[in-house]
Amino acid sequence: MEQGRLFLAIVLSFLVFVGWEFLFVGKQEVVPPVTSEKNVVPSEPNVSKDLKENVIAPIENATNDSLERVATPGVFFNSLIIKTPLYSAKISEKGAAIVSFVLTDYRETVDANSADKDLISANNKSGTVLLNFTDNAIPQIADAVFTTDFSGKTLDVRDASKSISFFWQSAEGVLIEKRISFYPDTYKIKMNVILTNNSSRPFDANLTVSLVNSGPNDGQQFLFEGPFAFVDSKLQEIKVKEIEKKNTISGKIEWAGMGDHYFMSAIIPEISSSTTALLNYKKGDNLLEVDYVQPGKPILSGATEMFNYSLYLGPKRMSVLKAIGSNLEKAIDFGFFDIIAKPCLWLMNFVHDHLIANYGIAIILLTILFKLIFWPLGTKSYKSMAEMKRLQPLMTDIRQKYKDDKKKMNEEIMGLYKTYKVNPMSGCLPMVVQIPVFFAFYRMLYGAIELRHAPFLWWINDLSAPDRLFRFDFAIPMMTPPCGIPVLTIIMGATMFLQQKLSPPPGDPSQAKFMMMMPLIFTFIFINFPAGLVLYWLVNNVLSISQQYYITKKTV
Repeated sequence: MEQGRLFLAIVLSFLVFVGWEFLFVGKQEVVPPVTSEKNVVPSEPNVSKDLKENVIAPIENATNDSLERVATPGVFFNSLIIKTPLYSAKISEKGAAIVSFVLTDYRETVDANSADKDLISANNKSGTVLLNFTDNAIPQIADAVFTTDFSGKTLDVRDASKSISFFWQSAEGVLIEKRISFYPDTYKIKMNVILTNNSSRPFDANLTVSLVNSGPNDGQQFLFEGPFAFVDSKLQEIKVKEIEKKNTISGKIEWAGMGDHYFMSAIIPEISSSTTALLNYKKGDNLLEVDYVQPGKPILSGATEMFNYSLYLGPKRMSVLKAIGSNLEKAIDFGFFDIIAKPCLWLMNFVHDHLIANYGIAIILLTILFKLIFWPLGTKSYKSMAEMKRLQPLMTDIRQKYKDDKKKMNEEIMGLYKTYKVNPMSGCLPMVVQIPVFFAFYRMLYGAIELRHAPFLWWINDLSAPDRLFRFDFAIPMMTPPCGIPVLTIIMGATMFLQQKLSPPPGDPSQAKFMMMMPLIFTFIFINFPAGLVLYWLVNNVLSISQQYYITKKTV
């Protein structure tokens, strides 16, 4: 097999890989919702003395006009600030919803004066972590104004965990306590929802916990962005454009939530059970909603039920998600090559954390490591290419001599291979073996949050963004803003051109013309790729050129 066909095979594999990602990743079938049976079992009242004295009594004594605003111990608030070393959250009195969640260690942009990253988008006016009930059992909860047992404006969580409760009672007499616990060293948040039925009849409706945030910025995302859940020990991802047809996730849900390129939010029930998560997308507002339906039973008059959850709002970082538990790290999915990509991610972080604190250098070292591992395969491939290059004059003569007889031409070429004991496939197969590793590393570099705003050298201050030397005030066709000189990408294209010159030229003239365009095509393909990925490809090319030059000189 000629070198030209090898490059063509790699390009086609690349296109198939990208096509697969766009067309099929995330298209899991969602089974219809499972209706859980409600066991009507009497519940013994379990109301604490403090709850009776400070919550129920004030509510029972309230007038109808003030009923919905009365809660214990009568402290009203517009919003509360929760500060921890990892984030600063704001909770609104309406719905006791989280309306802001600002991460301390991440910024909105790479600029030094950029604001810290807020996980709650500006177009999300309602906030997230909202409570509701199925069948619209308590319709006024949408406008519920909670009170709290905390009298300050800011809750500092520095040395130990702290809890805060929010209260609201419906006109029907269902008292809701939303108790939230914050920790200083994790993004994990505990939430207990306590329902007390102060009405004269059983309350029979399932509780739902809703996560709300903005959807993807555009319709074409290389990495999945949208609602997902870990159901029946498998990750299910539903593309936003498919929600209208697939608006329910059913099964044993370990967690459910939504994520974008680098961040995510999730609701994690204390005990996973067979239930449903309902999906809704408001296209006009670009708002996505994931409702976790809590299976339950009727709450008898005077009885209390508690539902326990954990919340996660934070980065999609493997080590952080693993520490949370509940298989939350499964939210990081690198697709078909996940089994290779995740060890690559671990290696990159190991090099960064233990050898040198620069992800660009870590990428270079990993590329060298991979090249050493595949050195024997590369050597075999380049030896075959050198032998093929040596036969090129003879093959050219055969093609000229039998240009009108394709059958005879192929017979003579095969005879030439046999005479000189050259196997054209030996140049291709070793390279093909390396393709899965390339794609896995490619996918990992594209999605790893570790590279977000990670500097390398000189003008490259963000390995997750395209490299741009200087910034132009005008647009350039096919280049995503900001526009500038893609120096790293141009150098990468030059190395591809040099590598092509070292390889045996294709015998087919049309194929030869196509191969001449390959470095230019790849340069345009990579012009908007993350600098970290371009750096990997560039270093890999330089190492391949060095190995190919050495083997060729040694063979010839």
